[in-house]
Amino acid sequence: MNRSMKKCTVTAAFYLIFTLLAAGIFLPIWVLFIASFKPGGDLLQYGLNLDLNISRMNLDNYILLFSGQHEYWSWFFNSIILTVITVSGTLLISSFVGYGFAAYDFKGKKFLFILVLLILSIPLEVVMLPLYKQISSWKMMDSYGAIVLPFLAHASTIFFFRQYLLSIPRSLMEAGRIDGATEYGIFYRLIVPLMKPAFSAMAILNGMNAWNNYLWPLLVIRSSEKYPLTLGLNTLINPYGDNYSLLIVGSVFSVIPIFLLFVAFQKYFIEGMMAGAVKG
Repeated sequence: MNRSMKKCTVTAAFYLIFTLLAAGIFLPIWVLFIASFKPGGDLLQYGLNLDLNISRMNLDNYILLFSGQHEYWSWFFNSIILTVITVSGTLLISSFVGYGFAAYDFKGKKFLFILVLLILSIPLEVVMLPLYKQISSWKMMDSYGAIVLPFLAHASTIFFFRQYLLSIPRSLMEAGRIDGATEYGIFYRLIVPLMKPAFSAMAILNGMNAWNNYLWPLLVIRSSEKYPLTLGLNTLINPYGDNYSLLIVGSVFSVIPIFLLFVAFQKYFIEGMMAGAVKG
């Protein structure tokens, strides 16, 4: 087998592997989409499946979603608001901190960065109780601030921005200072435009985390009208009844914002992830 044939074989093998991986990722979404056209009782009786029984499929679930008496759209827009605020705040604050670690030398810098790395290794479940007590002592329970505030300075996002900014030469900042720009001016006019790939990558990852956040809102939110979508969908199944019809079609629509978020930022996503990973 010559070199060109080996190359073609390896390429074909990669295409096959990634096609199978893509099919495996897409299959659950397809199953969910099919189930959204079936009566809710079918899910309870037969579970999720690939059965395309046209006679059992209709638009009743979608009619229920758009015209029924329920709180779904309230939960949906609550999640939209929380995600936008969380992502915007996290990118702003974490980029400030990451820029400070990358661009300046100050006393205690290494120690503080080690603390950031240590926080990366601590799961939320470990700090959940003291964090809950802190939010409670601040009288912030049952508010959107209780969901957003603890995660604005996100350790992994700070680390990523710091790694990305290390690839930007300090001579660029020195040139800005020589031209009379303030430190904030250097950041906003010179650094931020160069950080578009990093912002895009972190917008997608933090957006997914904020949109899918379930455990922490479960602890701090009490009022049903303030539920994010993750909590709201969970309330549709309880010991006193269920609403699988709304649950399935609502789950389908819950995928759309994340899909749109990725489409909006995917242009810079790979570039941002690679750039943030190669600089030590």
